[in-house]
Amino acid sequence: MNIASALTEQARARPDAAALILVGGRRVTYRELDEDARRIARGLGGIGIAPGTRTVLMVPPGPDFYPLMFGLFLAGAVPVVVDPGMGLKRMKASLAEAKPGAFVGIFKAHAARILFGLGGPTVRVKVGVGSCFGLGGLSLDEVRRRGGGGATEAVATKDDDPAAILFTSGSTGPPRGAVYTHGNFAAQVEMVRRTFGIEPGEVDLPTFPLFALFDPALGMTTVVPDMDAARPASADPAKIARAIRDHSVTTMFASPGLLDPLSLWCEGHGVTFPSLRRVISAGAPVSPRIVERMAKALPATALLHTPYGATEALPVATIDHRAILGETAEKAAAGAGICVGRPVEGVEVRCIRVDDGAIPAWTPDLEVARGTPGEICVRGPQVTRGYFARPDADALAKIGDWHRMGDVGYIDEGGRLWFCGRMSQRVRTPEGDLYPDQQEAVLGVRSALVGIGPPGRARPIFVVEGDPGPGAGEFLRHPGPLPVDTRHNAKIQREKLARWAAERLK
Repeated sequence: MNIASALTEQARARPDAAALILVGGRRVTYRELDEDARRIARGLGGIGIAPGTRTVLMVPPGPDFYPLMFGLFLAGAVPVVVDPGMGLKRMKASLAEAKPGAFVGIFKAHAARILFGLGGPTVRVKVGVGSCFGLGGLSLDEVRRRGGGGATEAVATKDDDPAAILFTSGSTGPPRGAVYTHGNFAAQVEMVRRTFGIEPGEVDLPTFPLFALFDPALGMTTVVPDMDAARPASADPAKIARAIRDHSVTTMFASPGLLDPLSLWCEGHGVTFPSLRRVISAGAPVSPRIVERMAKALPATALLHTPYGATEALPVATIDHRAILGETAEKAAAGAGICVGRPVEGVEVRCIRVDDGAIPAWTPDLEVARGTPGEICVRGPQVTRGYFARPDADALAKIGDWHRMGDVGYIDEGGRLWFCGRMSQRVRTPEGDLYPDQQEAVLGVRSALVGIGPPGRARPIFVVEGDPGPGAGEFLRHPGPLPVDTRHNAKIQREKLARWAAERLK
């Protein structure tokens, strides 16, 4: 079980089908992508990147990112991926924690490696992608040259062998390196295929690069979007729309931070997308107003899905726009929280009593009654088993094979999961805990509920972009757009706003 074998199978079954459509229109077939990945795998093996070598990969989506990722999988190496938007200090700490043996990156990445010690002292092998002006060690072109010719089979790996270390964004706590196994990736692929009904031959526009790694296993063509993947909310809606229409895209993954301006642009220009069968939006809760606007750009048979999950566990549950607009949006506006749907097949979900400490063992008395908010816990074959070199984080996030999501929610009588907010962002007042995503939806404007003061005695304050109207309680009007996370440009940074509000109220 090597996840890269999925690419090989597609190359044998559909050699001349497009695997990638790059910015500018160049097509890369499955045969070409597979051959390039194998050439890179041979070259990497020849310069000391052996099976198990943790390898920092800092390359933007494009003609080199995808063959490099699959080349590393083929070689049995373990790509280490961080979000550049997390900031230099956190990035440096995360990569040092991973103790990588190799570093593959563009000029900026290697410049940061040299100037700031990115990657740490354990890095032995360096590969430069593009023009690195001598900073990147051996060039990727030279790696390809050295890997030319000869046969390469994927390094034999087991289900539980590490395949990649993907760091969380750190938007609601310190970044942690989730260890993905080849079995985790294989389970994710099957769940995505089954849950969303994806068929071979479809065309995908993934505006979050890591989602594109599912495409070869699903037999899809990846259209690489013309955008800065680190800042999806700044993507030009006209370019996204053009890519969908020019390439008859059937599936698009996009965070709410991108769907919001895209749906506004479509509404203003009267644009619809007849080819789309589904839109998948994750990374943060999706407001009903975005769902309603985006649904107008879709054909009647298409669905907009808003799955729930996290870096450590995805997908967990999902709901489509028809259920949101027809059933759950009205309840959300009344303070019920955000419905994220029913658990996907093969995933178990439970809610347990809220506890900020470690829970050493799962016992039946942990679970709360249906309809009662508690911490969401999940288990399934796609759920990562731990973090790299972080036993402290494992102790807080794991209860045996259950993963604690760090989110508060509840399961209703119909078996649907409702999201109330992050545990770390709950406002702990003398009268009890308040959960932001329940409270904010009632206002009807973009807002953030924060607490001023110590836990248990916090004063709840709404920070708003607009006028919340009468009866909203205490609020502060924010001068600009509310700050959001770096990865999806969608999660509101309530911790930052709490500090801002505290300063304003001094």
